[in-house]
Amino acid sequence: MAKMITRPSPAKNPENNSPPRSQGLTKNPSLELCRLTDPEIDQLRHCFPGGTIFRPFDSSMKSDCTSDAWVTFPAAPFQIGFSYPFLVFTQSFFTLIGLCYIQAMPMLWRVLFTLEQTIEHEATTTPSTPQSHQERH
Repeated sequence: MAKMITRPSPAKNPENNSPPRSQGLTKNPSLELCRLTDPEIDQLRHCFPGGTIFRPFDSSMKSDCTSDAWVTFPAAPFQIGFSYPFLVFTQSFFTLIGLCYIQAMPMLWRVLFTLEQTIEHEATTTPSTPQSHQERH
């Protein structure tokens, strides 16, 4: 079961302090309790910019929650090494594909993390002058 955290959305109306609410999509709501506990949130705070506000543990929040003022994040990317804001490649992926962060399964986060690491490694080891493929080999 995926766990999730929420933070206020800078793109949404900060005056609207509406709490997350269920969309009624879950068939067995009692089995869909998947939010992080306060100690788990404390372990992931370093992955977000200073000043980020996190909602405290809420036993009523379900995996299908939505809000006009909060963004829901899955815990998986932060547990494997991501931090927020996400790097350009990852952010572009979600923008281009049209997925919300919470919709991505843990395996997708692992693939994105591996690609980000590969991009970072290539950027630090590739010569800065443009060369053709044949010149490098």
